[in-house]
Amino acid sequence: MTLGDSIVHNFGHSKREVKESALATSEKPYATSVERAFAVLEMLDGSRRGWNISEMSRKLRIPKSSAHVIVLTLERLGYIKRDSGSRRYQLGLKIYGLGRGLMKNLALPELALPHLKWLVEQTRLTAHLAILERNHAVFIQKVDSPGMIKFDTYVGKRADLHCTGVGKVLLAYASQEIAQEILSVESFPRYTNLTITSPANLKKELSLVRKKGYSVDDEEEELGVRCVGVPVLNRSGESVGAVSVTGTVSQVRRDRLDELAEIVKQAAAKVSGALQAL
Repeated sequence: MTLGDSIVHNFGHSKREVKESALATSEKPYATSVERAFAVLEMLDGSRRGWNISEMSRKLRIPKSSAHVIVLTLERLGYIKRDSGSRRYQLGLKIYGLGRGLMKNLALPELALPHLKWLVEQTRLTAHLAILERNHAVFIQKVDSPGMIKFDTYVGKRADLHCTGVGKVLLAYASQEIAQEILSVESFPRYTNLTITSPANLKKELSLVRKKGYSVDDEEEELGVRCVGVPVLNRSGESVGAVSVTGTVSQVRRDRLDELAEIVKQAAAKVSGALQAL
């Protein structure tokens, strides 16, 4: 009996679910339970408020009993934690520790740090550096603005591509194969009434991003927040990341977008130069 079958048996799954689990194991070169565990972690990584077991089961289409086992195991190992009041789960500090280990092996965050600090000094806005990881943007460096306003982004956090400044830039400058795969969905999640959910409309937006050389998240992920993003290019002119500034709508006024974009472009060029000097 495999580990997955043992878990199913111990928690009283139906014969049909046992059969499906065995079939998945025989047909796929990976363990279904491991895949589901990572799906839970990725779902929690993309959530601000966290999720309870019933919500995770429903949204990930995992039997509730299986979701319960996976969540309790991840909690016991310290990778997620539960809020006792709401019964919702969020990522634990152990995940952060794993991410820090990875960041130590990446040169780009350290190379970009002084230039992001310069960007913050020039704009008084929060600066980010992100890379494309499958179908998400992943923040690999951040410098907070000096003011009282802070944003709930952090190194290692994943962000959607269709509604964020860094995400749009990464998608606009991605290879044709990657872009086609990401844009092949029927629609994208809506977070505000300004979110672009149509792939056709997003394609038009990405064309505009390439034409201007910068992207704008105009309250598309969160109301009251705007971002301006610019690509970081390697020696071959290929995008290896994105730099952005984030602020409130009063800080990032629409009549300042071109002005801000030029400053972000300067910072991105500094990062590109540092990378190419390696």
